[in-house]
Amino acid sequence: MSRLPVQGIECVLVLAEELHFGRTADRLGLSQSRVSQLIASLERRVGTKLVERTSRRVALTRFGAEFLAELRPAYAHLVGVVTQASERARRGSLREVRIGFQGSVYEEVTVALRRFRQHHDVSVLVTEIPLGSPFSGILDDVVDCAVVQLPARDERLTVGFRFPPQDQFLAVGATHPFSRCDQVDVEDLVVVDLVTPAGDAPSYWVDAQVPRSTPSGTALRSTTGVTTMEEGLVLVANSDHGMLVCRPFVDRSNRRDVHYIPVRGLHGTSQLGLVWRTDRTTPQLLSLARLLHEEFAAVPTLL
Repeated sequence: MSRLPVQGIECVLVLAEELHFGRTADRLGLSQSRVSQLIASLERRVGTKLVERTSRRVALTRFGAEFLAELRPAYAHLVGVVTQASERARRGSLREVRIGFQGSVYEEVTVALRRFRQHHDVSVLVTEIPLGSPFSGILDDVVDCAVVQLPARDERLTVGFRFPPQDQFLAVGATHPFSRCDQVDVEDLVVVDLVTPAGDAPSYWVDAQVPRSTPSGTALRSTTGVTTMEEGLVLVANSDHGMLVCRPFVDRSNRRDVHYIPVRGLHGTSQLGLVWRTDRTTPQLLSLARLLHEEFAAVPTLL
């Protein structure tokens, strides 16, 4: 496809208003000869005369008048698109915001996203990211931000919002010996093969999700990795594996083949965060962080 003759289009639009090559040249900051060249080039491109020029007058041909009638609204739309894009670029704004999620999108988050779309007139593209690769999509510019498990100890990343911390539970299959327990002690986890997130997450992040040892120093076993929560639940339901999950996930789970057991003495809690690349901070991402803060601050019972 040949290149669009933008300068020639601008030239013929101005000439149609001025009907004078000298005034057209002055408005465009060009020489009269350059205006003549641009008009001639556009006429060759279209394949017919657009302008009639004599020593006494300049006028559009009949075809030229029809061509200009079609061209003006299209050109006005093009100018509008460029102007809007320039304004968004000046504000650091986006027309589409890509948001990554690990696991489920909770109702409170959905409400905040709806308000975000309305406030900024943007479309929101939500995509699930691998369980064990919380930051790659952000750093590689696949998503603009992501709701992922913390911590995020990387100067390239900004944590714009921290969700309320949550207690953790042990997910086991319905036939697992622990499924009949009201709770288990963290030291009891030594007999469980814990599912771990599989991916390229830094080791500090993996250790925060699945501890390597109990508080007494006994090593914990973890032989199998999964890339999604659903994959982990299927594994748990059909084997002797266990998986650590947070309370919101437990409250929203309706699986009858998986039981969730509170863990006594487990160090630390589970916490999600809204994370984005520090050098890609935009007013829209800051606004989304504020909306999440407002939404969760208004909920007396955390998640």
